[in-house]
Amino acid sequence: MSIEQNEITKIAELARIRIAGEEIGQVTERIAEILQMVDQLQAVDTTNVEPMANPLDATQQLRPDVVTEKNRREAFQAIAPAVENGLYLVPKVIE
Repeated sequence: MSIEQNEITKIAELARIRIAGEEIGQVTERIAEILQMVDQLQAVDTTNVEPMANPLDATQQLRPDVVTEKNRREAFQAIAPAVENGLYLVPKVIE
């Protein structure tokens, strides 16, 4: 897969990333190299490979699922600006 400089410019604009005009060529080359590596990885046949959660077969020690703090919901909601039916009310941010 190849990528063009105008695509990099558009992606940078959408991501709100400023790339200087003289750096666009270098960024395009680096991203093209990354995409080539991804293509190589996707070309590998993994049909008989079992998925792994950890390459070292390590397991994480889990703690017991026990409540360790007392319920302070009423205290927290008492100082909240707006609460209704046990829920915090916040200003609408999307119209």
